Amino acid sequence: MEQKGIERVYADVDFLTSIRPYRNYINVESLDEAGNYIFERLKNSCESVYFQEFTVNGKKYRNVIGSINLHHRNRIIIGAHYDVAGNTPGADDNASGVAGLLETARLLSQKDTGCRIDFAAYTLEEPPFFATKKMGSYLHAYSLFREKAQIKVMICLEMIGYFSDEEGSQQFPLPFFRLFYPDRGNFIGVVGKIGQKKITVKIRELMKKGSDIPVYSINAPTILPGVDFSDHRNFWHFGYQAVMVTDTSFYRNPNYHRPTDTIATLDFNRIYSVIKGISYAVENL
Repeated sequence: MEQKGIERVYADVDFLTSIRPYRNYINVESLDEAGNYIFERLKNSCESVYFQEFTVNGKKYRNVIGSINLHHRNRIIIGAHYDVAGNTPGADDNASGVAGLLETARLLSQKDTGCRIDFAAYTLEEPPFFATKKMGSYLHAYSLFREKAQIKVMICLEMIGYFSDEEGSQQFPLPFFRLFYPDRGNFIGVVGKIGQKKITVKIRELMKKGSDIPVYSINAPTILPGVDFSDHRNFWHFGYQAVMVTDTSFYRNPNYHRPTDTIATLDFNRIYSVIKGISYAVENL
């Protein structure tokens, strides 16, 4: 059964990385092709799926949002962006996160998690719109804020596919981090901001229970490069608890934002371990 899951995740990444021209903000038709694919996959798992449409610089873009357990008031948001930076296949960044989103939806679709789960695939996470109000996740977070949605936590899946067992393969923003974290890039990270340690540690511990991959966490100020480098930042902006689940991006993966970010560089057995950990955490939060 797990092998079939790994094959599904591979197929999702393979489809997204094969789209040409590349799924960046310039190529709206490619983004739409990716969005349609995500919509159809979520339709198989979710009670409700819709496009959240918005316009930027005269072009129409779409988030894709699916939900399960709609009868619950409290909710958990799981998000991942499907656009890429420039002319890159974006296997780790962020087809891996989207595939994780889709498989988590499949795994949780038949379970009453005691909480509504929204699965959100975002566009316009990458430059030139990163850290602006034009990010798809900013629009989504703002819409939830306006409707006074009761959100337990937002879990952002940002690059969950690149691993290395080589000594020294894991880099850090500051040298003293080596005292607390492995120097091999063979773990997954749960990143939170200062003041949200409780939820970060809880997700870390649940992921450990539900998976065989090593899981580490950090709560750090947003001035530390990378801490707010994805869609969770917009949920922080509106006062929600949010964490990023990540392989640490450019602190590990030499293919970050490069044409070499291909499907061949990913470790699908470990990706699936991460997905199992996320699913277990969401189910038991």
